Amino acid sequence: MKKTVKSTVLVLLIACSLVQSYFLIYRLPGNDPVVKSESDYVKTENMGTEMKAEELVFPAEMIVHMGAGEHTLFYPGSTFYKLINTRLQGRLFDGFQRYDASGTNWNTIRQQNEGIELRFGKGVPVALLQKVMQISNDPLLQEETINRILIYNMKNEDKVRAFFFSSQGGTVYEATNADLTVQDVKQQVGFGKEWNPSYTLMDSGYYVPDGKTEALQVTLDTGVFTTDQMQKSLFSDPSITRNIREKDGSEIYTDIKRSLQFKQNQNWINYTDPAASGGTDNSLGKNALSAVDFVNQHGGWDAGSGGAYRMEVSGESGYSGDSKRRQDTVTFQQYYRSLPILDLEGFHYGVMRLDMHQGTVTSYERSLIYTKGRATDKMIKKQLAGGKELTDLIAAAAKDRPISWLYPAYQPSLTDEGLHLTPVWMLVYANGESEILQ
Repeated sequence: MKKTVKSTVLVLLIACSLVQSYFLIYRLPGNDPVVKSESDYVKTENMGTEMKAEELVFPAEMIVHMGAGEHTLFYPGSTFYKLINTRLQGRLFDGFQRYDASGTNWNTIRQQNEGIELRFGKGVPVALLQKVMQISNDPLLQEETINRILIYNMKNEDKVRAFFFSSQGGTVYEATNADLTVQDVKQQVGFGKEWNPSYTLMDSGYYVPDGKTEALQVTLDTGVFTTDQMQKSLFSDPSITRNIREKDGSEIYTDIKRSLQFKQNQNWINYTDPAASGGTDNSLGKNALSAVDFVNQHGGWDAGSGGAYRMEVSGESGYSGDSKRRQDTVTFQQYYRSLPILDLEGFHYGVMRLDMHQGTVTSYERSLIYTKGRATDKMIKKQLAGGKELTDLIAAAAKDRPISWLYPAYQPSLTDEGLHLTPVWMLVYANGESEILQ
């Protein structure tokens, strides 16, 4: 009898020990494990908002070609931009054929024909474009990034043509079965005829407004994410990180495997994980989607000012060989209303930049500054130069260097009142360099 009692007590003690161990390992409610693998991240609450990939894919600008050398531009958020973009998203593009882009004078087509052109900056993977447009799954387009889409009515013919331009240059894909009629395109072009100013297409493919362009100068209230918040977000166990202070005033936190650099004078971080390893899928689409998930879980998006982010993806420049070894860069460009916010050498802001390999982040850069709400009482209307005044400024800055793009943007600066955004013209050269027109 005594042995039976002792055995029963022993069993109960062992059971209690197991239950206690369980509750030490798993926190309630929710069964969130306290013990995590070193590859896990802890999501920090109450930082930025979350966004879907579909919200991050949209054209940087929309050009309306009205024929006879007449053009106008719409920027994100404007009424006609949203109207045309919504209509195009409902159309199917199918039956793709590949051509050499260098065999066609595209500027002549833009000058002579009515049409719509969408520009996506450095480019967006087809897999991402398919989330916002009805593009068929065509083997020709696998692993392609598209930086422009040109849709136009052929002059004197009852036919619509739709071309998708590869970001790599030299290649263009025609959707021979585009679900668009000549009348569809005419209706969309008609929106441009009601809009001012008109734009002139320059020889190298950029557009200059014939008159002044109106934009807002604004100051936004700001806050700053703390060092502690970012550490908790990016390290599985911040308590084991050690701090290294650099001579330039920046600080580095590391757990031996990963490092997180804080540039205090710029409120900017650079997180690196050189040992990161993912799966076997190193597709552009997979890397882009993984980058969106990463930002959602580790800092989120600054949407306090009612702004947006636009995604661009670029593969490793000039890379050849096994695509599984390629590293892709995913950039999220921040907007305030219709215009992008510049990332400056002296004041890093306006972008999040991630290097991706096989669906895993190896580098993550972003600002710690976030905005708080709208600033309707701190807005001033400004007019940007146009016409001859603007072309003279361009000529003085470029000094015969070939130009690929001109666009309005916000130049940010941090003041005692908050984040000050000043509208400026941004000039981009063919070699990728850029400068603000003063």
